[in-house]
Amino acid sequence: MLDRIKASLPSLAAAEQRVAKLVLEDPRAFSNLPVSELAERAHVSKPTVVRFCRSMGYDGLSDFKLKLAGSVSEGVPFIHRSVDPDDKAGDVLVKVIDNTVAAFLKYRNDASTWAIERASEALAATYQTGRRIEFYGAGNSGIVAQDGQHKFFRLGVNTIAYSDGHMQVMGASLLGPGDCAVIVSNSGRTRDLMDACDIARKNGATTIVITASGSPLATAGHIHLAADHPEGYDRYSPMVSRLLHLMIIDVLATCVALKIGGARLQPLLREMKNNLRTKRYA
Repeated sequence: MLDRIKASLPSLAAAEQRVAKLVLEDPRAFSNLPVSELAERAHVSKPTVVRFCRSMGYDGLSDFKLKLAGSVSEGVPFIHRSVDPDDKAGDVLVKVIDNTVAAFLKYRNDASTWAIERASEALAATYQTGRRIEFYGAGNSGIVAQDGQHKFFRLGVNTIAYSDGHMQVMGASLLGPGDCAVIVSNSGRTRDLMDACDIARKNGATTIVITASGSPLATAGHIHLAADHPEGYDRYSPMVSRLLHLMIIDVLATCVALKIGGARLQPLLREMKNNLRTKRYA
């Protein structure tokens, strides 16, 4: 993004060039400052700042700053670098969190909204017809599967989560047309998950896979939600990939909640919270 701004400098009006140079000098500050301060620093009017953002192909300042923040985070120091033996706690904090944020922003920029829409429609339809929704995962992905069950259970959707390979194969064997299986795997190569996906699909169930692009599991399901994070123990892959998968589950649960309808859900969620509060403080 910064390279594109630099290449566009000669074609910009003089006032817009001052805004562009401000971006290039300190992109991190630009993405965090209000329009009044940006205009003052660039010695231009506030409409000029917005006009510059639109001339670069964005809807306005908010859209431009959102994409700029993503670009900056993708390139901050420490990302995808291993922890050094002499790192202090502050260094580790920056490395782990910046790497995680970069993975989230990369997913936001690369995610297929079409695939998310298809997946949420399939899950909502399964719920509305009273069919089964099951979540499968192993290891760290097993934790994500359990979180998926909890998220959907709070919506009043009856789901089951399995992290044991034998239970996954047995569960998939009981699925049929109208049912839905959500299979989560970072590597997309776990044999039990592959078998469960294959069985569920052959039985007519809709299979939604959350895994890396290019993995065997990515092409085994009906709907692929690509969660691409490079593997490698020096990159905190297990934790980052799990957080990435949890975020995707959150997106799906929110989309399904919207499709089910807030009029029914709001009283239900309120009652759950009240009952939990009563139990917690009794």
